[in-house]
Amino acid sequence: MGGNLRRGVLPGGPATADKQPGAEPRPAGAPRIVGIVWGLLVLNTLGSAGAKTIIPLPRSLIQMVTMGALVAAFALALAVNLQLRIRASAFVFLLTLLLVPSVISSANLESGFGALFRCARLALFVGTLWLLSRWWDGSPTFVRHHIRMYFAVLGSVAAGLVISPGAAMPELYGGRLVGALWPLTPPQIGQYAAVIIGLTVLLVLSRRTDGRSAAVVIVPALVLLALTHTRTATLGLLIGLVLAIGSLVLTSAAARRFFAWAVLCATVAAVAFSSALQAWFLRGQSKENLSSLTGRAKVWDALLAAPRTTSEQLFGMGLGDKSFGGLPIDNSWLAVYNEQGLTGTAIVAAIIIVLGGVALLRPPSLPRACAIFLISYCAIASYTEAGLGDASPYLLHLTVAASLLAAPAAATPLATPEVTQRRIPRWAQRSEVT
Repeated sequence: MGGNLRRGVLPGGPATADKQPGAEPRPAGAPRIVGIVWGLLVLNTLGSAGAKTIIPLPRSLIQMVTMGALVAAFALALAVNLQLRIRASAFVFLLTLLLVPSVISSANLESGFGALFRCARLALFVGTLWLLSRWWDGSPTFVRHHIRMYFAVLGSVAAGLVISPGAAMPELYGGRLVGALWPLTPPQIGQYAAVIIGLTVLLVLSRRTDGRSAAVVIVPALVLLALTHTRTATLGLLIGLVLAIGSLVLTSAAARRFFAWAVLCATVAAVAFSSALQAWFLRGQSKENLSSLTGRAKVWDALLAAPRTTSEQLFGMGLGDKSFGGLPIDNSWLAVYNEQGLTGTAIVAAIIIVLGGVALLRPPSLPRACAIFLISYCAIASYTEAGLGDASPYLLHLTVAASLLAAPAAATPLATPEVTQRRIPRWAQRSEVT
């Protein structure tokens, strides 16, 4: 077959597709500005609290940058989608519902005026997702945006490690890797590394990228993940990949080979490096400290034992900094219960259940596997990390999963032009017959 058949171009060229009667045009891909919007959302969710940086950055300046990124993201998303075309999405609808208990509880000002500011931030965040939903079509477009943006964040972490190893691995954090150029904590870095490793592995298995490009992402991310000593991110990566690759085993020979080799290598590593792995996992902590989840359990018990009114049980105390008694809660479900009450907890649970249920109903494919990985990772990390009830990287992970589970937009067939039939005189008809 001759001709230059490029991906996404119909035989005969794009002009031919438009001229053929009844031809269905392909839906237009996401413009480049969508990737910029996604990068601004990632910047907004990096946070403003963390380790001391090489160049001291005032927290007010960091908050101005992150909030400005969200405003810019909304403005750009609105500019590229002036027609306000959105797709029906149960995920974003549930996020919109989450605003109700957030506003009700924050209006009491028990958490101060900062709670109302956080509500406005969440509303702007959800509004931007509605505007971006126009380009959710089940393709890995947002997966690639996600990998690129978080790889850039990890690049800044690696640069800080090279410039000042002492600032990047301070004793304050037990020698764990932190952000020396931008204030990032070890759990944040571990989360970003684990997510892009898992997504890149799935792209390789589905032959959506080559091995060399994947190695450029996976190898540095693995090194940074190891330097953070983040147990939650490591377990989320391993369990998420097992579930995602397991969904491809029956239909992909590459997935079966990778799964077999991974099990073999994991078994050998567990036997040969058991002591080193145990030391890495314990991080020099006692078993008692480990059993209390590094002190988290004490905060959780105090939060659950605190007296609450009926209104506070239903709608929470208002959006805050995910802490209780000056200590971080470090549990998404308890943080949501504290700030948005049982109503918010039920909505967040519905988000996970709906996304997980839709993923299980989809046929085996790369989008389904990536969605399963992201949903399972967020579900596992929610036990020791907060963020499912507010604008955070975890909501961005789930947004990518929602975009992967969206059905492709139906193409609108072109209207066939009417052909005007001329009346043929009888003498002409008789001459044709003769």
